[in-house]
Amino acid sequence: MEDAALVRPESGSRLAFTVDFITPIVDDPVAYGAIAAANSLSDVYAMGGDPQVALAICGFPDDRLPLEVLAQILRGGRDKAAEAGCAIVGGHTVLDPELKYGLCVIGSVSPQRSLAQHQGQPGDRLVLTKPLGFGIAAQAIKSRSLSEAELETTIAAMTALNKGAKDAAIECGANAATDVTGFGLLGHLMNLAAASKLSAEIRADAIPSLDFARRLADAGVVPGGSKRNLQYVESHTHFDAGVTPTDRLILADAQTSGGLLISVPPERETQLCDALNRNGTLAQAVIGELTEGEPGRMRVSC
Repeated sequence: MEDAALVRPESGSRLAFTVDFITPIVDDPVAYGAIAAANSLSDVYAMGGDPQVALAICGFPDDRLPLEVLAQILRGGRDKAAEAGCAIVGGHTVLDPELKYGLCVIGSVSPQRSLAQHQGQPGDRLVLTKPLGFGIAAQAIKSRSLSEAELETTIAAMTALNKGAKDAAIECGANAATDVTGFGLLGHLMNLAAASKLSAEIRADAIPSLDFARRLADAGVVPGGSKRNLQYVESHTHFDAGVTPTDRLILADAQTSGGLLISVPPERETQLCDALNRNGTLAQAVIGELTEGEPGRMRVSC
């Protein structure tokens, strides 16, 4: 259930290996390339590592799109990886009826400072570093239900690297982390808690979301993946009566390039939030804690 494979050489830093790719969720090919790259790099950050080198992966329908679109996608990914200090050193492109792009990333992880999911401890505070709602926003983009300003907000959030969040977590001695992506917050929290052999309690009213996510969800603009996520975690989750159906869908919303969910000792909670704020993360939200109990069991209160 880890975010990346962790290889342990006989000496030196560990190596984190991961691969991820996505289909387009925005029309702008440069922005799509940047979002896909940020999403791929995130798994290395979730392990407490720094991306070093990457290979690009792309399926491209050259009978439907001009090669200039491919060039723009690759440029967006290259520039976002460069922002992370990661060189794209090669890759592979194939003809594919459905456009897809992403990266295979290798990063370095200090042996003493990884954020592996199984390292969570009872009483650890859970801190989220980006708002939820990217899956709902992506669905709204398809139906052209977002304003220009809302689209810009969504793209900026999805292209924001999780480097600042990782740096703050390492600086403050966090125990564990995961990035919130396709399984939604509840799915990734369940995995982290289960790996640490703990339960989790979170507060719905403490969890940040995009300003327009609730409006869209109330109107039924929710991707199928988010609904499936909710169905999957429901048997592992106790929802207090005041947690609304919309709250539940947002908590299960399938994210693309979401933030980190960090497990930090309670005495370092304030230090972590201050460091996250200093590093410019989009959120510094303390949403709950890990507790003794059935591994992977979750409670969501109001």
